Amino acid sequence: MSSTTDHPAGVAAVAADVPAAPVRRVASVYVYEAPVRIWHWINALAILVLCVTGYLIASPLPTLSGEPSAHYQMGYIRFAHFAAAYIFAIGFVFRFYWSFVGNHHARQLFRFPFWKGSFWRGLLTELKWYLFLEKRPQKYVGHNPLAQFFMFWAVSVGSLFMIVTGFALYSEGAGPGSWQDVMFGWVIPLFGQPQDVHTWHHMGMYVLVLFVIVHVYVAIREDIMSRQSIVSTMVSGVRTFKDDDPD
Repeated sequence: MSSTTDHPAGVAAVAADVPAAPVRRVASVYVYEAPVRIWHWINALAILVLCVTGYLIASPLPTLSGEPSAHYQMGYIRFAHFAAAYIFAIGFVFRFYWSFVGNHHARQLFRFPFWKGSFWRGLLTELKWYLFLEKRPQKYVGHNPLAQFFMFWAVSVGSLFMIVTGFALYSEGAGPGSWQDVMFGWVIPLFGQPQDVHTWHHMGMYVLVLFVIVHVYVAIREDIMSRQSIVSTMVSGVRTFKDDDPD
């Protein structure tokens, strides 16, 4: 019995009987460098701690019975809030620095190209995709225009606002002449009084919570429905594309 490898005609006959499978290529591009990914996850953990402890600071726990020296719950909560705030602030400064020394995609977080018509057209297309008005999304190696818009205002501007108002409140406890007072003490008179700064800082927390909820939903939705990886990209740094269309 001869094999098809001995008879080219036999190979052709066998191949003709097998339906052609669709050819799909998964292209991958290295996007987010290790420092950006490490900052992202540390920053996410810091925001979680800040939001939980910040809520408890604004709405303290009930008074506990017994010897006061045996209870230090609010002290631990405030310590966790301040420690996470320092990590958050130092991480923000590092991330800003990396936007200058990192690759092109590291700069997107701090750049808002409002002067480009293509940016606004892409933003509108992405908005229609998220509202289920487009049949398929565009491909982007870095952030898409809508993501860049919200990342700039919520993460870059929003983080700076929370750092400035947070350290302004901290300067009250640090006292006059402290570096916190020297650098951020001017914020309280600008807003009017400390309670006003408290209110704006607390409102900023809810904006961050809302952003995180939307951010997580969109990232998971895009991983399932779009033509590129999202969540895994922030783990490996590599963005993969799920079809062969080069658009």
